[in-house]
Amino acid sequence: MSGSTSTTSRLSVMSMAASLPSVGGYTSAASSMYSKRTTTTNILERHLNKTRGNEVSVNAFAFLFSEMLQYTQKRVHGIQDLERKLNELGYRVGIRALDLLVWRDKNSKRETRVLGMLYFIHTTVWKTMFGKQADSLEKSTENEDEYMISDNDPIVSKFISVPKDVSQLNCGAFMAGIVEAIMDGCQFPSRVTAHTVPIDGYPLRTTILIKLDKDVLEREEQLK
Repeated sequence: MSGSTSTTSRLSVMSMAASLPSVGGYTSAASSMYSKRTTTTNILERHLNKTRGNEVSVNAFAFLFSEMLQYTQKRVHGIQDLERKLNELGYRVGIRALDLLVWRDKNSKRETRVLGMLYFIHTTVWKTMFGKQADSLEKSTENEDEYMISDNDPIVSKFISVPKDVSQLNCGAFMAGIVEAIMDGCQFPSRVTAHTVPIDGYPLRTTILIKLDKDVLEREEQLK
């Protein structure tokens, strides 16, 4: 029975193919499939402006970040070392993100003031990287050289289950690396760190602390 069934199946497929009109030695269906394959553009060959607005799914981002975190965790010793590695990875992403943003918006002016630069990160960079603008931008009341960008529900922490032995880990170090790279790339050298500052309703709230270099403050005074 099994032999006759498989024979019948093969015959039915062959007869279906035989009934299709032939075009240049290929059936029309095969020709159509071949044409679709040859006209598909490789993702690396797409024009960068044509990918503007295309979003990566949250599932894909969460999976990729989780794999990156696990890969890094196996190659470090302690929480501080892990956060340092995440910061370095974020820095590499930030450099490339800045290049892409500047290339896409060729009419944008170069920011020369601190507040304009921080507002660019708070809005444009956050929307591009995380799908929404940051929740707040504040200046420290204690130190003249410190600013804070806060995200109430950071996507880098939202889907990560942190073991108890590394409960102090802040995945926001990755975001801090992105911010530091963009600040450095725009000639606002800074030291950027991430801190968990939970509030009611937002236990994962993360504050990115930006400590400006003294040369930036001196330049800012001259521009006033």
